[in-house]
Amino acid sequence: MDYRLLEIVACPVCKGKLNYDKDKQELICKIDRLAYPIKDGIPVMLEPEARRMTMEEVESCRSQS
Repeated sequence: MDYRLLEIVACPVCKGKLNYDKDKQELICKIDRLAYPIKDGIPVMLEPEARRMTMEEVESCRSQS
């Protein structure tokens, strides 16, 4: 994942900042609790493709930030 990409991509739902989860290969929107997959190095920024995160996952991401 090119970290420069994180500077320009935003959540397609709320236009907020995304965080990169290297282990799960996902871009995380903490506001909307959505995790967008990265497939073959390409972020899939479609809401229907995003995984809904649990509150526990979101809290875990917040504590890591």
